[in-house]
Amino acid sequence: MSCAFDLAHYAELLDAARVGGYGFAFFDKDPEAGDLFLRHDVDLSLEAAVELAELEGAAGARATYFLMTTSVFYNLDSPVGVRAINRLRELGHAVGLHAVWPRVDLDERFDPVVAWHNPDADYMSEPVTRAANVMEPRFFSPQTYRSDSNQRWRSGCPHEALAAGAFEWLQLLIHPEIWVFPGATMRETMLSMLDAERERRLAQLAEDRIDLS
Repeated sequence: MSCAFDLAHYAELLDAARVGGYGFAFFDKDPEAGDLFLRHDVDLSLEAAVELAELEGAAGARATYFLMTTSVFYNLDSPVGVRAINRLRELGHAVGLHAVWPRVDLDERFDPVVAWHNPDADYMSEPVTRAANVMEPRFFSPQTYRSDSNQRWRSGCPHEALAAGAFEWLQLLIHPEIWVFPGATMRETMLSMLDAERERRLAQLAEDRIDLS
């Protein structure tokens, strides 16, 4: 099995979780044995988030998607943003806030759960008023956490350990952009994302009756 950062291997990760006996959990309760908290920090692309969510929905998986209200890459108030949130909900996923310290702009669009964007250790695990923090001690320990940040597994790809049921429970952080756009390195993947973004922007210009002839 190749541990590539692509949708084929992501489907294999989901299959490994099933083989290992894990069930998909949300951050509205304390972890229990066999829980898999599938977490997605949507840093860059709503389109990638929805594509990953569709794959998960077809596979019977459920995740929590953390969306930003202050992103420079997307706008939740735009028609694209509204459709993305609606589709995530339709597929049975939870929607949390990907907050930028110190603002916590929880509103009716979000479940009461927060994941900080690029957090510092000073506040990363501190309690959040009226919401769960995914990095507070009850949800986080080095033994029960894996992340694909910057397209690198710090402790190796977890598919074998998932299939073996080696984790008592696990919070698995997956960034949709890394898996949806092709590239063997983070740079290659981000360039692929920018190529796709160019085509999407050209289509939006045409929809806005911009004459590029």
